Amino acid sequence: MISFLVALLVLLIGFFTYGKVVEKIFGPDDRKTPAIEINDGVDCMPVKTWKALLIQLLNIAGTGPIFGALMGACFGPVVFLWIVFGSILGGAVHDYMSGMISERHGGASIAELSGIYLGKPALYLMRIFSILLLLLTGTVFVNSPASLIARLTPASLGETFWIIVILIYYIAATLLPIDKVIGKLYPIFGVILIVMAVSIAGAMIILPQYTIPEISLENLHPDNLPIWPFMFITVACGAISGFHATQSPMMAKCIKSEKNGRTVFYGAMIIESVIALVWAAAGVAFYGGTQLLGEALSGTGQSGTVYEISQTMLGSVGGVLAIIGVVVCPITSGDTAFRSARLILAEWTKLDQKKIRNRLLITIPLLAVGAVLTQLDFNVLWRYFSWSNQTLAMISLWVATAYLLRNGKHKASSVITAIPATFMSAVTLTYILMAPEGFKLSSSIAYPAGIIFASALLLVYLVRCVRTKRAQGIN
Repeated sequence: MISFLVALLVLLIGFFTYGKVVEKIFGPDDRKTPAIEINDGVDCMPVKTWKALLIQLLNIAGTGPIFGALMGACFGPVVFLWIVFGSILGGAVHDYMSGMISERHGGASIAELSGIYLGKPALYLMRIFSILLLLLTGTVFVNSPASLIARLTPASLGETFWIIVILIYYIAATLLPIDKVIGKLYPIFGVILIVMAVSIAGAMIILPQYTIPEISLENLHPDNLPIWPFMFITVACGAISGFHATQSPMMAKCIKSEKNGRTVFYGAMIIESVIALVWAAAGVAFYGGTQLLGEALSGTGQSGTVYEISQTMLGSVGGVLAIIGVVVCPITSGDTAFRSARLILAEWTKLDQKKIRNRLLITIPLLAVGAVLTQLDFNVLWRYFSWSNQTLAMISLWVATAYLLRNGKHKASSVITAIPATFMSAVTLTYILMAPEGFKLSSSIAYPAGIIFASALLLVYLVRCVRTKRAQGIN
């Protein structure tokens, strides 16, 4: 219990301390934001800060901090450390930088930013990679809610029926101006996601039958999966997520001032990590250990596990919150995933998005591909989503590092993104070399390869730092 409470406190302190350091290094000023300067009435328009925060939270969260945290909790309470420090030093920095750099470039996507700061090859690679990730994300967040709704409705309305219904909704949410659906509904659902987490946390603290274990470094995974690198991939959105780099540009087009960025981008990630921490603790506390938690996840799936925990801890109210949490929240992340994919393709094709015909030309094929992907196994989709998600986070952090080297007042301050970028470089390569969906190599090969890859990128960064400093000295 003490570890859990301390972890919550550290996350809060991180926002007010390290978050301010990150903000100071970036240097927000009084320039006009895209919401004021462009204001196209579709994607760029002013949104109140509190509303932008809640929309950003729902855009980046969905069920990510719930499902990922529960699966990460199978490793034991060691996951608390990754959620807390991964978020403060990595995830929140990643989200703030990707959002603010996008804002400085008129709301440009992470693909376009990669081209600007890492070169043309990175532009084309990231366009393809980002769209694939967004398609995987949108599909993952169709399957999980459709599966639960099918279980709660008459048998005649099967999972396929609800997949079609959700995809039809996606068409509307992807096409309409951001203030019509997203701006009105998402703040409400964002509050519900927070209330759900606060309620679960309260139940764990107040009810005597639940015991939250203290932090230990012991690996308790029932299948003996190694903590490195699997835990760092599995938790995904609860600590750091490349998907967020595709979502942050949406709110980068809506904030009224650069000085709102820390609240909206860094703050939303900290809130998401609080939610992840609560659910990781709930998983081990409710089932009394990682073995039973693993069995529950295998037996009833992530949605069923969330429903069981919520209904048992909170009664009928918990059941309603769980349904909203695992149905509405993933749908809201799915539709913004497809919206982001539309915007990236619009940048690529130069199709003006003020015209609804042009939006339809991009949206319909995207959703058609998503419909095909829903026929694949959810667990396979999630594994590929998790790896591609963290790989994009690694690339986004290197983009931010290149930005700070080029534009920062103090080039050495770029270490705030270079260090987590190096760490995630090692994680992502090691994982894909070892994972069943990857190359299935032994740790004796994957571990050194991951270290060598990360070290090589770090060396390139250090050389760039030295060259940049010398160039400044000459000038």
